[in-house]
Amino acid sequence: MGLLSLLFTDPRLFILLAGVLLYSVIAHEVSHGWAAYLFGDDTARRYGRLTFNPASHLDPVGTLMLFLVGFGWARPVPVDYYNLKHSRAALICVSLAGCAANILIAILALFLLHIGGIGSHPVLSVMLPEVVRVNIILGAFNLIPIPPLDGSKILMGFLPLRAQEVLSGLEPYGFFLLAALLFTGLLDPLIVFMQNIIIAMIAALFGFLK
Repeated sequence: MGLLSLLFTDPRLFILLAGVLLYSVIAHEVSHGWAAYLFGDDTARRYGRLTFNPASHLDPVGTLMLFLVGFGWARPVPVDYYNLKHSRAALICVSLAGCAANILIAILALFLLHIGGIGSHPVLSVMLPEVVRVNIILGAFNLIPIPPLDGSKILMGFLPLRAQEVLSGLEPYGFFLLAALLFTGLLDPLIVFMQNIIIAMIAALFGFLK
């Protein structure tokens, strides 16, 4: 059952969780824009997308999917890759930035759960694990190397030019390909694999901090 079920069982928790999860999706896109800006492309800034104003980012279908199935998307931040300095490294960093933002949000939520008084709070003890779960899914889903997801652009950063063109050529059909793979469940093992990598990274970090 999706997160929308909370609207009927606990409306106050739903409102709090909705705000955090919507901003998790927004943070993903803003991070792409800031990373691109740091590497020399100011397209996102010129289009007013380096902001956390939801009106500048939210996609109706992506927002609905977030609450129905646990992951969704915002309107992609525009990036002119030809403006980026150190093109291959920049492409990888800009593409990784969104997933990194979601992983950092998950880490912050886990950290708060371990703080005395916060982790035992009746609302936060329910909300924070959901924030962790959804942000890990968001990060894992976007790391899949199928256009237009971030993972495809990360992969392009390591491929020769001809292979980049072939992968980029799939982008117009990417949404339909992803929808078909999700509907048939063929993408589930890859999403779980990506989730396990992220979980292992976070677990290693918390183990190091102890």
